[in-house]
Amino acid sequence: MKAWIDEYSDWIEEVDPSSLKKTFEDILIKAGFGIISFTEHYFEPQGYTGLWLISESHFAVHTFPEEDKTYIQLSSCNREMYYRFIELMKVYKQTP
Repeated sequence: MKAWIDEYSDWIEEVDPSSLKKTFEDILIKAGFGIISFTEHYFEPQGYTGLWLISESHFAVHTFPEEDKTYIQLSSCNREMYYRFIELMKVYKQTP
């Protein structure tokens, strides 16, 4: 068996840490990922990073409030969950 990691990254317009935590924890769970732990850091004077360690690798959000955008990144070794995550992201991005 050959090792692989599927990578997904994107820019989104949400920058509120509370909203990002709730939204992406929900999406990760709906996609089937196993959340092992979560850590976060608030930067001064602004900015936020959240990192989920998941059974299948990791997911991170990095805000850039000065530009009203957030960079998200998923690394996954479970292709089925990875594709579910992408489908859930399509729904998220279509929601006003």
